[in-house]
Amino acid sequence: MIARRRQVALALTAMLAAGAACQAQRHQPPTAAGRPAPGPSADRGFTLVASGDVLPHSPIIDRAHFDGGGAGYDFRPMLSGVKPVVSRADLALCHMETVYGANGDYTGDPVFKSPPEVAQGLAATGYDGCSTASEHSLDDGAEGIRRTLDALDRAGVRHAGSARTEAEARTVTMLRAGPAKVAHLAYTYDTNGHPLPGGQSWAVNLVNENRIIGDARAARRAGADAVVVSLHWGTEWQDQPDGQQLALARQLTASRTGARPDIDLILGTHAHVPQAYEKVNGTWVVYGLGDQIAGEMYNNDEVQDPRGNESTLGRFTFTRPARPGGRWEVTKAEFIPQLFDVDAGRVVNLNQALARGAEVKAVRDGIRAVVLSRGAAKDGLVMGE
Repeated sequence: MIARRRQVALALTAMLAAGAACQAQRHQPPTAAGRPAPGPSADRGFTLVASGDVLPHSPIIDRAHFDGGGAGYDFRPMLSGVKPVVSRADLALCHMETVYGANGDYTGDPVFKSPPEVAQGLAATGYDGCSTASEHSLDDGAEGIRRTLDALDRAGVRHAGSARTEAEARTVTMLRAGPAKVAHLAYTYDTNGHPLPGGQSWAVNLVNENRIIGDARAARRAGADAVVVSLHWGTEWQDQPDGQQLALARQLTASRTGARPDIDLILGTHAHVPQAYEKVNGTWVVYGLGDQIAGEMYNNDEVQDPRGNESTLGRFTFTRPARPGGRWEVTKAEFIPQLFDVDAGRVVNLNQALARGAEVKAVRDGIRAVVLSRGAAKDGLVMGE
């Protein structure tokens, strides 16, 4: 394991240096909003990129403090390896699993409070929005939610799944993706036993099939061209979806209003390991994206498990419907395998690291096998770069 990490770290150094040198040659000039200038197909559709749990453990928080020169916390270097993919998407979504602390009161497992500078790192990487409904949403009560959403707002990162006020909880998070309006909804199976704050039953969205479908239909009425649902669900350390995931995925993807599905994409988090992608009732479901930023992870048997730092980026290309009111169809579905190198404190695009000599083929192929384990290849899912 140590040898593998060292190989990844060495390859990462080379990869980042080479990437910086050629990025300007490959990329189109950025727009005023920081995105690359739209290509010739921008009037027809959009690309959406999604990633998994941001769950910084204490040593990773210390690493961000080191990267910040000891005067603050800088999470931008951690995510620099995936910035080229994230920043070029029309819409990029992450999962902020933890809440933020204040004044140096930052903690890791089991009760998480992360530095608010995480939000700045996400924004600098190119993320437009994050789901914030998770089992850790109430690790610091209502005040933790407020600090987290305040920091995301300051960084310009939208959020869905938790709220500071009832009015905010009732407001659909609508994001622009090229020519489309995309609604982002988010829910969690539980809050680790922490009760919802008194009088604030709306503070965190909990998984409920009827609630999710109702919210999706309301988002459509509010003008959403596509509805994306983030679900914090499943069984930790299990790389196959459990029965509840499978049942809920079938129920949600079967829901329709007229001829049009109510939900266009489901993005799963929580399991700590990558899980399968699958097309269910014509709609793509990612059962589990895995942990994008974590730390030393121990599974249910208290054994250190490197899978806890493996994940994927999902990338979906949506095409404009042939007629008004039709569905924006996913015409290309991709996954990009990632690894959070704990020693280097960096997220690594495994395909790029492999191309530059890192001994990560077994890790990359293991992720690919899990992602494709429910037959997604036959529905067109491919591994991207």
